[in-house]
Amino acid sequence: MGYLIFGGQEFEFEDRLLLHLKFVIGQKLRKQECFFLSWHRGAADGSGRFSLWMSPYAELAFRFSGGREPEYNQRWLKVLNALSHTPRGLVVISEEEAEKYAKKNPDLS
Repeated sequence: MGYLIFGGQEFEFEDRLLLHLKFVIGQKLRKQECFFLSWHRGAADGSGRFSLWMSPYAELAFRFSGGREPEYNQRWLKVLNALSHTPRGLVVISEEEAEKYAKKNPDLS
């Protein structure tokens, strides 16, 4: 498990997911774009929804636990990028959810 570190708080994500988020967030911030990053926590993790306002001026870091960088899934990146341009902002979804989303939106395949 890795961590997205924002505003002095650490938010835990699986390394593979965190790698994909880092890529999409990095692309948006390089373009000076601001957006929300949102996700849900399950009951085992205390439940609830989180949303962070991401801007090029925010202090942001990524800490990975694994020594090897996982491979990128291009479709997952496309879906996360597409979601980042919606009014809800970048919504964290699993690789499986991204595959389902891409099948419903053929332009992302």
